[in-house]
Amino acid sequence: MQIGSAMTYAAPLPSSQAARTPSSELSRPADPAAKPLAGAESPELRDEAKSPALTDAEGEEESPRETQQLRQEQLEIAELASRDREVRAHEQAHASVGGSYAGAPTYTFKRGPDGKSYAVGGEVSIDTSPIPGDPEATLRKMELVQRAALAPAEPSAQDLRVAAEAAAQATQARAELAELRREEAVAAAEERATRREEQLAEEGEKAAREEEEKPQQAATPPRLDLYLRLAQLQAPLPAVDLRV
Repeated sequence: MQIGSAMTYAAPLPSSQAARTPSSELSRPADPAAKPLAGAESPELRDEAKSPALTDAEGEEESPRETQQLRQEQLEIAELASRDREVRAHEQAHASVGGSYAGAPTYTFKRGPDGKSYAVGGEVSIDTSPIPGDPEATLRKMELVQRAALAPAEPSAQDLRVAAEAAAQATQARAELAELRREEAVAAAEERATRREEQLAEEGEKAAREEEEKPQQAATPPRLDLYLRLAQLQAPLPAVDLRV
């Protein structure tokens, strides 16, 4: 899945063109009744005199247009440079937090009036698939994916969708993990009960063996010293002579 800046760059609209400078008019004689002096301007000379003035006026008009165009280009370059920094910071935030689950950033470029290429869009691919058979690892992964999607200062709509999907998978992984732990607890309890039963059975067998050994000990023949003591008790007493 892709996460990245979804905003596209829009070039600044040109401002209104500078007003054209009106061409200057030739001065007229102050006195209409005055006659021209010798060598005064003829109609042809007057037309020739107008030409330099008109040329100067056109030059004055060209200069403001060039200045306005230069300002417009500088503004566009500044906005492109700002957008380039924003896009790169956005995508780098995704990549640095996503770690091994995130790919390298890719960018869309626009050439500016200065001939340089500026990044105006970008994206980072990120793995949002669960880890089969391991909900605990899936939970850790989805939490990391969620942090990576929301890492930029201003997440895009696509970033928010990826974060929501990761959150849903994390919830499912938590449920699977809880079920797995319940099953493990039940299995552990059953194992303890089995061991207890085996221990009780062993204790019962031991007690039975001890009971069987007790009659055998009672039937054991007496030792030799016992017979010697009995013989001493049964020996005849010495005779007593009662004659006077």
